[in-house]
Amino acid sequence: MGIHNKLNQIRVEKQSATKQNVLSIVIVITIGIVLGLAAKLVDTQGINPIFDDIGGRLGIWIFVATLISVFSYSPKLAAAKVLFFFLSLLTVYYVYTVFFLHFFPMREIVFWGICAVVSPVCAYVMWYARGNGWVSSLVLCTPITALLSEGYQLRDAYLPDHTHYYLIPILMGIYLIMIIVLLFIVPTSRLKFLIILPISLILSFIIIYFNILGRLFGGLNGVL
Repeated sequence: MGIHNKLNQIRVEKQSATKQNVLSIVIVITIGIVLGLAAKLVDTQGINPIFDDIGGRLGIWIFVATLISVFSYSPKLAAAKVLFFFLSLLTVYYVYTVFFLHFFPMREIVFWGICAVVSPVCAYVMWYARGNGWVSSLVLCTPITALLSEGYQLRDAYLPDHTHYYLIPILMGIYLIMIIVLLFIVPTSRLKFLIILPISLILSFIIIYFNILGRLFGGLNGVL
């Protein structure tokens, strides 16, 4: 009860009927199916590479999962919705890859499968980002930091063997838009901006300086 009371001080769950919960899960499954199919279809020659370069990186999915989480009725529902979102997205994407393109990318499937498995825990915690106090601010720093770090490192995204240099500022601009959206619509108080942004900048500097994303993902990020 002690932990539950402390969590309620950050954010209180909203009561929702079973029908509402089921409907919200059905909606995110539908969104996952649509986005999974879209991500696969743009991963072809002749399509503007900007769509594939965005869809094949962690940033956009962190952004979407954050929005799904914080606008859920409860942390448990947030965890369920994000899990079903990624399961539906990845299932459609890789079923299409395996059965229609006859290609089985084992490393990528394992990588994104692990992301899907840990996503409910992240979503449960992320639900509290739209709460009160400094804890909610620290929680929101997590996706902001990830977007800042990955967005900044896009400056080397196509080096040395890619020619789409003109996309780099466009992609970085899209990441900036996602960061701004999270900063403006997630916090319950505008003053939290003064806490979240400096901390996120410091954390992203550390991540970039020590190449933490590269060490963790070993080049797998960007290969959905």
